Amino acid sequence: MFSIESCSLPDNALLNRYHQNGAYTDCFCTDMPHMVTHSQYVHAFYTTSVFKLERSILKWVVSKPSSDAQVALLAKGETDIFAAWSVENRCDNQLLLCDYQKRTRSWLMIKHVKSERGIQTRLYFGSAVVPIKNNKTGRSSFGLGFHILSWFHKIYSVVLLRSAKSSLIR
Repeated sequence: MFSIESCSLPDNALLNRYHQNGAYTDCFCTDMPHMVTHSQYVHAFYTTSVFKLERSILKWVVSKPSSDAQVALLAKGETDIFAAWSVENRCDNQLLLCDYQKRTRSWLMIKHVKSERGIQTRLYFGSAVVPIKNNKTGRSSFGLGFHILSWFHKIYSVVLLRSAKSSLIR
């Protein structure tokens, strides 16, 4: 019930352009036993206790506060700014956020799928990290911090998606 899988980006994923341009991308998915709207998913994802901890860190470390009321506006498509992110793109079933330094992207998507039990919802969560171009050498790299923390990012991504799923099941 709570399984989270690493998976390929769907063909229509807003995150695909970063994958195609050489950025690091990842994608995780899980299935809900019932229908979930994209708005419900966005709200659940950014209001879990796990993500609220990240929001607190952002408030104190980079002066980017946020509230559950802002999450509600983001989920309904009524704001394009949330904590350290701004909306880069959105459509009915997807949201692509860009961080204030323009280095990372955070992406949420839902897809309704038919099963023997009726309509279910597949939840997707993915990220992109854009490499930095060295002006002296002309080469792009992700930097030492990316390589040191990539293992943590993958674990954290699974925890975030599992937490959102748990919230939506309640």
